[in-house]
Amino acid sequence: MANQFTLIATSAAGLESIVANEVKNLGFDNVRVENGRIEYDADAYGIAKSNLWLRTADRVKLLVGEFEAKTFDELFEKTKALPWEEYIPENGQVPVIGKSVKSTLYSVPDCQSIVKKAIVNRLTQKHGLIDRLPENGALYRVEVAILKDKVTLTLDTSGTGLHKRGYRVKQNEAPLKETLAAALVQLTNWRPDEPFVDPFTGSGTIPIEAALIGQNIAPGFNREFAAEEWDIVPQKIWDEALTEAEDLANYDQKLNIFGYDIDHKMIEMAKGNALEAGFADLINFKQMQVSDLNPKESNGYLIGNPPYGERIGEKDVVEKMYRDLGNIMKNHPSWSVYILTSHQDFEKLYGQKATKKRKLYNGFIRTDYYQYFGKREK
Repeated sequence: MANQFTLIATSAAGLESIVANEVKNLGFDNVRVENGRIEYDADAYGIAKSNLWLRTADRVKLLVGEFEAKTFDELFEKTKALPWEEYIPENGQVPVIGKSVKSTLYSVPDCQSIVKKAIVNRLTQKHGLIDRLPENGALYRVEVAILKDKVTLTLDTSGTGLHKRGYRVKQNEAPLKETLAAALVQLTNWRPDEPFVDPFTGSGTIPIEAALIGQNIAPGFNREFAAEEWDIVPQKIWDEALTEAEDLANYDQKLNIFGYDIDHKMIEMAKGNALEAGFADLINFKQMQVSDLNPKESNGYLIGNPPYGERIGEKDVVEKMYRDLGNIMKNHPSWSVYILTSHQDFEKLYGQKATKKRKLYNGFIRTDYYQYFGKREK
């Protein structure tokens, strides 16, 4: 059974460097960054630690093998040659998903079927079974990903995507992913003892992610992962990783976090999610429109994901909101402002050119993260 593994933390476009920094900060070495993936070496404890602590990654996958294949025979034989028995027991459930981009083998269903057949063939032989797997045990989801004829075969250690923290019991129509919300906070220099405001809080995701960061709480602490059922990651390891996460959490850290929204239903939703996350008394949610915003303290951080004005009849309202925000914040020069939007005229409407701009994707929407660095008061 393997003791060392190659892991792949998958990433949304534009967040690769943030995920890579997280991986490095967790103490992993030999980190390799490519489009949408961060590859690194780890042991079984690293599988548990990665899933518990990575805030901005989508999933953690275990790399089983990579090779080139241009025919179905090649795909079958090279898949069968990999040591699947080192990872998957005789009763493991082995669903196969797939994707193919710019490759000779373009039929994804056929590729999935061939990979499945090759894995079953290998496992039945190695485990001494007759002709089929019972598949009534733990889940080992295999992905066959083919890019320009290069085949990558992985096992999904996470199960449900890492953005599913477990606290968001209710959400609005277009919720911001928890992983992206965490990235928006991490792209700032905010510290937990400083004022933090989200004036477009919706279901409260950005303030809740800020609170998790502020108290150094592992984002995966209250959820389950596929690899918890795997023999290669014994329960003892998960227990140790959870104990470490509990020890590292700073529950006594005071927070100065506010979430505002014009819709009272959103505020009630945000409060419910904060309660589920354990921050009911630590995050201040209040119904308020942007034009009434009036920060009382200095050296604060405003982070928001406002409406983008893409719906019919919404554009004028959104543009007024951007103008109002700019007019208010110019009177608070010590505050740093970070706004995620797809609106191409945001800087013009806000009334100031951003200090820095970063391209990010909110789902399939291409957005810019406008960053205005405040002049700190002593």
